[in-house]
Parts: sequence; C-alpha cells; structure tokens
Amino acid sequence: MMGEYVDWSGKYVLIAEDEYSNFELLSYMLRPTKIRIKQVTDGYGAIEEALNVERPDLILMDIKMPDLNGFEATKRIKEVCPDLPIIAQTAFAIAGDRELALSMGCDEYVSKPIKKLVLFEIMKRYLG
Repeated sequence: MMGEYVDWSGKYVLIAEDEYSNFELLSYMLRPTKIRIKQVTDGYGAIEEALNVERPDLILMDIKMPDLNGFEATKRIKEVCPDLPIIAQTAFAIAGDRELALSMGCDEYVSKPIKKLVLFEIMKRYLG
C-alpha cells in the first residue's frame, strides 16, 4: 500500500467536516488519487448532498458538528440510502465510540488525527 498508486478518478467523496484545517488535511491526502471532493460543514448539508441526484460514492462524516451531528445525519441518510458507505471520523476517540458509530449506521470508524494508510485501506474496501 505504501508505494501503491491509488486512482479514484470518476469517484466522488463528500467530506462532512466543520473544521477547515481538518478538511484541508483530508483534501491534501486525497488529492493525488484524483477523487472529486466536496465539503459540507454540518449534518444538514451532508443529508442534502447524500439525497442529491449525483450521490457521493462515500462520505467521510465528522461526528462533532454544529446544528446536526454526524451520528444523527448518518442515521437519516441510511434510512434513505442504506448502501451509501459512511466512515465516521472523530477526534474524541473514547471507549465505545466505534461501537456507537457502527450502531448509528456508520460502516467504518477512524479516529483523528487520521493516518493516511488507515484511511486509504478503509476507502479501498468501498471504492475499489
């Protein structure tokens, strides 16, 4: 994986993240893969994008966001799009977070600071 070239051109990832610096870091990691990236800053934006005509292929969902958190947004998205992969991401890696994320409908869970190799391995399961 280390030296492996990943090409996700033609794929689209939605990053639900209210902290711009975290979004910038994810964009920087993903840019070489040629995946199309879009940011929303709250759960309502994530729901809106997920239900859009052009659905994302995968969502990186921050859990702690204003207005509507990532867990609630995931729950609502999965009711309509059960097959849309959602990866929860949180800086508050507390015992039980992973289980809670999975029970709320997230497909995977990564803790911040996000490690590129871990993220790519998870994303490859859903994007090929």
